[in-house]
Amino acid sequence: MADQRTSVADDYTGHVESGSAARRTLPGASIVKASVGPMDNNAYLITCSQSGQTLLVDAANDAPVLLDLIERYAPTLALIVTTHQHGDHWQALAEVTKATGAPTAAHQLDAEPLPVTPDRILADGDTVEIGELTFDVIHLQGHTEGSVALALRGPAAGDAVHLFTGDCLFPGGPGRTTRPEEFESLISGLETKVFDRYGDDTVVYPGHGDDTTLGAERPHLGEWKERGW
Repeated sequence: MADQRTSVADDYTGHVESGSAARRTLPGASIVKASVGPMDNNAYLITCSQSGQTLLVDAANDAPVLLDLIERYAPTLALIVTTHQHGDHWQALAEVTKATGAPTAAHQLDAEPLPVTPDRILADGDTVEIGELTFDVIHLQGHTEGSVALALRGPAAGDAVHLFTGDCLFPGGPGRTTRPEEFESLISGLETKVFDRYGDDTVVYPGHGDDTTLGAERPHLGEWKERGW
């Protein structure tokens, strides 16, 4: 895989250039963020330091790149979660699944379009256990019917919650919706299930682009409601 080897920076800032990756170290976990594919999708490898078990959030594209990162940074790939059904978030799913044998998971409402039938169906309020790591499953309807976010919490995460939002929340607002009722569903879910539940120091890891925090975005909730997207 030498020709596919991706440089991984250890000075994590939340920004990664297209085709690059960076690693963040938490008290009991590490997060490798990679930008893959023509739409600069983010894929995340979250590894439990104690067990070596790893969760991959969105096998989005560039399977050889992801497989190289898995080989280097994921001693045991325990689960692949697809945040939602849009094709740019699962282009590498079949190839990565075939190569690693890892089980996959998604919400029932977004499962059918995926190229791999999920081994586990996720629902709002579930928890995903990866070694010593615990992730809350948050169902956020609007961008798609079955979009999910994952919140890593607990001692391994350190002082802050680490929230993987797919295309539901970005720096500057919610993900794209096409009808007013979809926007209302998404903004309501974000308010009640995310902003009302987690603190300002919660780090947001979106499906594209740079990281942010709930504290940076919270003051703009009113603006988002007013503009309706």
